[in-house]
Amino acid sequence: MKEINIIGMGMSDKTVTWEALELIHEADILIGAKRLLNDLSYLNKPSYNSYLSNEIAEIIEKTDASKIAILVSGDVGFYSAAEKLVETLKEYKPNLISGISSVSYFFAKCNLPWKDAKLISCHGIDTNIVSSVRRNEYTFALTGKNIPDLGKELIKFGFGDLKVWVGENLGSEEEFISSCKICDLCSKEYSSLTVLIIENPNFDSRNRIGISDDEFIRGKVPMTKLEVRSVCMSKLSISPNDIAYDIGCGTGSVTIEMGLSAYDGKVFAFDKNEEAIGLLEQNCEKFHLDNVKAICGLAPECLQDLPIPNVVFIGGSSGNMDEIVNYLYGINNKLRFVITAVTIENAMAALNSLKSIGINGEIVQVAVSKGRKIGDLHMLMAQNPIFIISGCGFDEGNID
Repeated sequence: MKEINIIGMGMSDKTVTWEALELIHEADILIGAKRLLNDLSYLNKPSYNSYLSNEIAEIIEKTDASKIAILVSGDVGFYSAAEKLVETLKEYKPNLISGISSVSYFFAKCNLPWKDAKLISCHGIDTNIVSSVRRNEYTFALTGKNIPDLGKELIKFGFGDLKVWVGENLGSEEEFISSCKICDLCSKEYSSLTVLIIENPNFDSRNRIGISDDEFIRGKVPMTKLEVRSVCMSKLSISPNDIAYDIGCGTGSVTIEMGLSAYDGKVFAFDKNEEAIGLLEQNCEKFHLDNVKAICGLAPECLQDLPIPNVVFIGGSSGNMDEIVNYLYGINNKLRFVITAVTIENAMAALNSLKSIGINGEIVQVAVSKGRKIGDLHMLMAQNPIFIISGCGFDEGNID
């Protein structure tokens, strides 16, 4: 059996560990990107310039070498080519040799701790950088040539004054480390090999459920009120990486709480009313939510060609309940539904729609009375009762 070591090379030849060097010296051949091989050219070992998993597998299959070192940049466990290599070369049972990652290297250069930092990649990956910054004191981000765009996104959601450390070409002779405010990122050019550390001393990691109605920017568009919203969110049971839909989003109070809960996921909010979409976008900026996409249109037509949801809240269907429920169940038969209705007829329509796809929906009525001060006394003022219908697909307990 050929011995294959996938070796994290750190930032440069200056940051290679002693263990890695020993295995490199023992290797019969080296495989890796040209930049990494050039740092070891003094060894005069047979070398193959390749970083694609399938190409590397072909080289290994054809070579007679018994000890092979595959070189990858940084650390093998942090957004590394090693992950795909391990899967591609699993028949050889490759060994992983850890290296010094850009995370530990850069935090040390900036004299900062990183044990609680949020680590993300914005390099060719759709990520929620605003949500990460909102929730964490320190956010470390791998970037490409997109730093001005990241700066604009953070400024849009109110983080323009935060401090950011910028590390370019770490570990090389061209290494340059600087710091500035987020708002300054848009006016400069940076290397394609650049990482960021963003500091938010006022970070807020709470998953807020039951936000006061007064905190939302409101117009004449309907809004799901605090107490009802709290019950709905409990039944939705959203996970951090969920894809969630809010159909008939109105002002967006449910959307906002969805976005705060699905901070590593995405929320798609739909309404046929342009004013509602405008209010939602304003509320997203107020609550620092970049993981929400607002779409103006009528469901189910406006639901096409989007990521498949894990959970859906239907606050308004415009008479298309059957079509919406059937379409959603057709793309995910494990979907969690929560539907609200003000009238008995609409509540029954929601139950029947769920029943038509094999879900025995649960129905509860929420009737809230809020205290109002009248002189030295308090009087309870009743709000309209709301029906909440919920159910989950592909659950034997829900099937007739």
